[in-house]
Amino acid sequence: MRSSAATRCPSTRKRWLTLVLTLLAAAAVSAQELTGDARRAFIRRAQIWTPTNVAAMDLRAGPQGPGAVPPGGTVRCEYVERTLPGSTRKFYCAISPGDVVKVRYGPHNGEVEGAVLATRLLWALGFSADRVYPARVACRGCSSDPWTNRKRVAGEQVFDPAAIERKPDGREMRYHGKASGWAWAELDLVDASDGGAPVEQRDALKLLAVFMQHTDTKPYQQRLLCAPGGLTPDGACDTPLMALHDVGLTFGRANAFNRNATASVNYAEWSRTPIWRDQTGCIGRLSKSVTGTLGDPAIGEGGRKFLADLLVQLSDRQLRDLFEVARVDLRRQGADSPAAATIDEWVAAFKHKCDEIVTRRCPF
Repeated sequence: MRSSAATRCPSTRKRWLTLVLTLLAAAAVSAQELTGDARRAFIRRAQIWTPTNVAAMDLRAGPQGPGAVPPGGTVRCEYVERTLPGSTRKFYCAISPGDVVKVRYGPHNGEVEGAVLATRLLWALGFSADRVYPARVACRGCSSDPWTNRKRVAGEQVFDPAAIERKPDGREMRYHGKASGWAWAELDLVDASDGGAPVEQRDALKLLAVFMQHTDTKPYQQRLLCAPGGLTPDGACDTPLMALHDVGLTFGRANAFNRNATASVNYAEWSRTPIWRDQTGCIGRLSKSVTGTLGDPAIGEGGRKFLADLLVQLSDRQLRDLFEVARVDLRRQGADSPAAATIDEWVAAFKHKCDEIVTRRCPF
């Protein structure tokens, strides 16, 4: 029997009222408003990369810190009714009052595996993105499919495969009351002479998007953040950061309508899509979706070399850990194939793409 607001006991209503008030208070202090001029100044000074010891990064465990989930761990949470954008299965769940996470789920939802792959690769190489953990999620109050039935129900529902999404550290900047995203073309507004990221780092990020075949590049999928410790007493930010937010539609082939089956963890599509558009030159091959802001980017030699120098530091063991922890073995190679690609096949495809970047030379 479903539990309605009218039939819940007073203690339950009080608990959920406390949760809602806590979330509203947390939202009020976790975001900072930008005016139009301040937003442009923020982007001019923004960073996109911080150095990491790439060879020492543990891609199986992933980023640590509060809320980290060990590989294969179980997360218990309480369903939170909230409107969600997009077209793939997900819901919000409260692990504790004030700690609400987004959960992606479903055996046919490639973003479950794709988000783990992309965020851990970005993290290992030094680019800011969400923290995503593969998990078994036990949700109290969830229906069997909360994407289609968004009302609370009695009992507990278990979702596996699933992935827990946490925001990166830092203060989210807002614009006109909404999360301030950015279009990929705005990377060209960053000014190294004003303290912003140099062009080779920005080109490296564009080339990494090509490498991953990141198709859903509308502005909402990126975020402007103030890195930890950078917010000044007057509300300005000394550490502006441009981060990636939603990168689940990756490791397949970018396509016009961001189709999940094609774009998310599709070995057949990813392995046969080249890095470069042409036999010579450095135009990346990335089909621009109808809502996207990045397509076939031109890459300079500095950016190519910057990314190549990062990728070659990854060991075979790290690559195996990456694909194993993401559970790519759950994804079939295509609609007509009953079998998934092996870990060895994914690793070989990764190394082949890396070689395409390492061996190319760009004319400018």
